[in-house]
Amino acid sequence: MGQDTAVALLYRAVEQQRIAPAYLFAGPHGIGRRLAAERFAEILLLPDGAAPSSTLRRRLAQRNHPDLLWVEPTYLHQSKLIAASQAAEEGIARKSPPQTRLEQVRQIAQFLSRPPLEASRAVVVVEAAETMAEGAANALLKTLEEPGQATIILLAPGPQSLLPTLVSRCQTIAFQRLNTADMATVLERVGQPEVLEQPQILAMAQGSPGGAIAAYQQLQTIPADLLTALHQPPRSLREALEQGRQVAKMLDTESQLWLLDYLLNWYWQSYPTESQNWLPKLEAAKGYLRRFVQPRLVWEVMFMDLFQS
Repeated sequence: MGQDTAVALLYRAVEQQRIAPAYLFAGPHGIGRRLAAERFAEILLLPDGAAPSSTLRRRLAQRNHPDLLWVEPTYLHQSKLIAASQAAEEGIARKSPPQTRLEQVRQIAQFLSRPPLEASRAVVVVEAAETMAEGAANALLKTLEEPGQATIILLAPGPQSLLPTLVSRCQTIAFQRLNTADMATVLERVGQPEVLEQPQILAMAQGSPGGAIAAYQQLQTIPADLLTALHQPPRSLREALEQGRQVAKMLDTESQLWLLDYLLNWYWQSYPTESQNWLPKLEAAKGYLRRFVQPRLVWEVMFMDLFQS
């Protein structure tokens, strides 16, 4: 839905039998890049002369096809790499954003060192490729130069989020943000019409149905009384310190980063004049949290700055 150009380019490549060794599916999270990668992989992994089947689609969804390697960012938990989706399912505390690590890139090279087992080519999909550190990106570059009988698909927000040398070896397929009508259609189709009743969430999503759903789900995890209190800056230094303590106590780091994005949007819409001075302070707080500064200190200093300004 809403990605007709991207879909047409991929189908044309298949029809003309001009499959590139590497693709960059570029666009924001939640607009269909991941689904497009699944469907494109389904076509590429069809045995010669075979028609698409529900069995193949199920195997790809379960990631158990021998010629498919799906790589997602991981957390380092108890000396083991835990995929971001697995960490969310198991409720593992997350103190830092997930990364695509050098060990995972080496796994790609090892996977591609053998010929495909069931299909004519292997397929590797790397989600959130922008999370690769420079060492991992350079290692992947070597694989992109000689992928063998394989197609590698990178999912990233845009070319600017990856090393130029990586981008130069990929065919870029651009995915666009959805318009209002397509957003509504997608949200209703996936059984999330309640998101349409949240204008603040829709504004944050900026044309990304997946982003809107994720933001709505995240919103449900924030205590309502805390959120209400934060809808306006603190009215005293004591209140600033108390709010900072409450946020750091109740929310993990990723939830705190999401809350800062929420407040950025809320302040910008609710206090258009004052927010010109406030928003840089919230952006600075996001930077400090990403650099692992003590969260309570980050929030207390930010709220005190908002009060004083």
